[in-house]
Amino acid sequence: MENQMASMKTVWVVGDNMISPLGETTTANYQNVRAGKSGITKTELTDSPFYASTIANLQATSTNTRFENLVLQAAQPIVKQTTLPPDKTLFILSTTKGNIELLKNDPNHPRLALHTTASHVTQQLGLKNSLVVSNACISGVLALITAKRFLQNGEYDHALVVGADVLSPFIISGFQCLQAMSSEPCKPFDKDRSGINLGEGAGALLLTTEPESFQTGRKIKLTGFGLSNDANHISGPSRTGEELASAIAQAFMQAKLTAKQVDIISGHGTATLFNDEMEAKALTLAGLNQIPLTGLKGYFGHTLGAAGVIETIMAMQGMLQNETVDTKGYTAHGVSVPLNITQGVRSQSQKRILKTASGFGGCNAALILEQE
Repeated sequence: MENQMASMKTVWVVGDNMISPLGETTTANYQNVRAGKSGITKTELTDSPFYASTIANLQATSTNTRFENLVLQAAQPIVKQTTLPPDKTLFILSTTKGNIELLKNDPNHPRLALHTTASHVTQQLGLKNSLVVSNACISGVLALITAKRFLQNGEYDHALVVGADVLSPFIISGFQCLQAMSSEPCKPFDKDRSGINLGEGAGALLLTTEPESFQTGRKIKLTGFGLSNDANHISGPSRTGEELASAIAQAFMQAKLTAKQVDIISGHGTATLFNDEMEAKALTLAGLNQIPLTGLKGYFGHTLGAAGVIETIMAMQGMLQNETVDTKGYTAHGVSVPLNITQGVRSQSQKRILKTASGFGGCNAALILEQE
C-alpha cells in the first residue's frame, strides 16, 4: 500500500473562483471576509422572515435556472482563462438540492435529476464528462476528495469541481421542521448559539496533475483525506466525536502528518448545539484543540453543497496571505472542551490546512491541503 501511495500522482490546485452575496470573485469575497462583512440578512423568502445569505441579483433565464446560472457564473471565468481538453477533464458538481425549485411547477421536469443538470451545465462549459456528488453537507469536501482520486488514478488529467446551492421555500421548510434554524445571525462555537443560517453560493476549484500547463504563482496540493460515518442518527451527529476524529486520523496517515504539523483548521461550525459540540470533541480527540480554528458560516451562512468548496477557497486565501480571519459570531466559548478559535485578523504563517465537514446521516470528511 505504501508503494502504491508513493507512485500516485500529486494533485494540485491551479484555479479558483467563487460567488456569494459578498462578491463575484475569490478576491472580493476574501476582502469582505477580512473586513468582517457578512452576507447574512433578514430574508422574506417565506411567510415567516428568517436570517439567510441570499444573492439578490441571481435570476433564471430562458435556458437556465437560478441554480444553473450560479454554477456557470462560478465556473466560466476558470474555463475562459484556461484550455481544458474535454476528454481529459472531469466536471464534478457538488450540490444537495440542485434544481429542487423546479418541483413546484413541474414535478416531471427532466432537470430535477442532478445528473441531467450536471450534463446541461457541462455542455455549456464546453466540457464532456460530468459527475455529481451529493452527500449532505460534506458534499463539497467529498467532491474534492473524489476529484483527487480520479486524478491520482490517471483517469483524467484535470478536474473542475463546482459546489453550489440556492434557497427555496422547500429547503427552508425542511430545516424549519428540524428546528435547526436560528432566529438571529449564527454564532459558531459560541455559548449563545441557537442554530444555522442558510446561504446561497458557489465555489469552483480547478485541480490537475499537470501544474506546468497552467500559469499560476502558487503551489498548493491536496495531500490527504479521510471519510467516516457515525451510524448514530439520521440527522443528529455523534455525541462523542470519535467518527470525525477517525476521518481526521485517516487524512493525517495519508498525508504523513501529525496534529502538530497542521497550521489552521477550517471547521464545519454550523452553530447548532450538537454539531459544534461534536466537532469540538473530535478535534480534541485528534490532538488539535490548540491549533487555530476558523468557522466561516457567520459570513456566508450554511451554503450546503457549496460549503466545503467555498470554505476551502477562503482557507487557501488565508494561507496565501499568511493570516487568519475572525470567526464571525463567536464571542464567548460555548463547547465543553477548550479550542483555539480565531478572533480578528491576525498574521500567521501557514503551510498546511485541515478542512473538516459533517452532515446528516452521520457522514464526516477531512481534507488536508499543503503549500510548497
